[in-house]
Amino acid sequence: MPRFLHTADWQIGRQFATLSPDNAPMLAEARLQAVERLAALASTERVDAVLVAGDVFDAQTVSERTVRRLFNALAGFAGPWLLLPGNHDAALAESVWSRAQRLGAVPPNAHLLLDAGVRLFEAQGFAALPAPLTQRHTHHDLTAWFDSADTPAGLLRIGIAHGSVQGILAEGIDSANPIAPDRAARARLDYLALGDWHGTKGVDARTWYAGTPEADRFRANDAGNALLVDIAAPGAMPQVRSVPVGQFRWQQIDAALQVDSDLDLLLDQLAALTPQHVVDLRLRGQLDLTARQRLQAGLGQAEARLRHLQTDLAALRLVPTDADIAGLQADGYLGEVIAELRAEGESETAQDALALLAGVLAERA
Repeated sequence: MPRFLHTADWQIGRQFATLSPDNAPMLAEARLQAVERLAALASTERVDAVLVAGDVFDAQTVSERTVRRLFNALAGFAGPWLLLPGNHDAALAESVWSRAQRLGAVPPNAHLLLDAGVRLFEAQGFAALPAPLTQRHTHHDLTAWFDSADTPAGLLRIGIAHGSVQGILAEGIDSANPIAPDRAARARLDYLALGDWHGTKGVDARTWYAGTPEADRFRANDAGNALLVDIAAPGAMPQVRSVPVGQFRWQQIDAALQVDSDLDLLLDQLAALTPQHVVDLRLRGQLDLTARQRLQAGLGQAEARLRHLQTDLAALRLVPTDADIAGLQADGYLGEVIAELRAEGESETAQDALALLAGVLAERA
């Protein structure tokens, strides 16, 4: 029974420029480590081939060292690697793929699918039908030729493509590089391995997105997996199993803080996270001075423990209580200013100014 490992969207060389300089290099390195884990998984599971459905590299301009390191990372699996150009690493006349070939970095078992056309892997029992991108964006379906492609009897028909299945993914992202939703049926494919969507997603029984093996954004779309695909014979239904391979977990937390119990729940949630978490924290609501100090202490502990923590506190207001104000022991001119601001009552400007002044005094204290 032929078995495949389906993966995509490695985007080797990604810089993570929006993250902190301390964390970005480690997250970039994790993408290469994910390829090494994929090679080990392919070897352990005795797959017949690894299908890499586009965006192997993040850009055409990645360094020579990055190119060499990527192909070195394939060494853990001696079988065929089928590497398809995607929109980030399209098969241009001059591309990262042509550079890799000139460097002599491509091992014999790495098959670069730079042209559309049937590729036969008779020893492994399948024929590959690739739809490589030769430019970053196209507006016609590059998989259309699959329908009329002839392959030898007895071999599985395996399509490999990179793009957006029309009407399946989130609204607004399926305009460029379109793929017909019924392509597998129309082209008599036993399996269609897709890339471009960074999460694991089944379109139908024969059509799957593997997603990126190492999460790279805060969208909750089941990233960090690869797919093991078993197909008993031509025409048989594929058996698809998702296997976690990612090292880091990206998570977005959106919380409203109004009472002490809200803050307790948030601090407990942060304490349960591990050093493998990359977190985007967005808070709204209001806090008194005591709660603000607790929050700052909790954020400091989490930032030291997590791989990365970024916070958005723009919608979180400091609302000091009477006890907070009294505890500041502000006298003289500052005391008069605080009294005037408090006399303004419900004025939003006065409340903001009072909160700002109370926060500064609390920090100095």
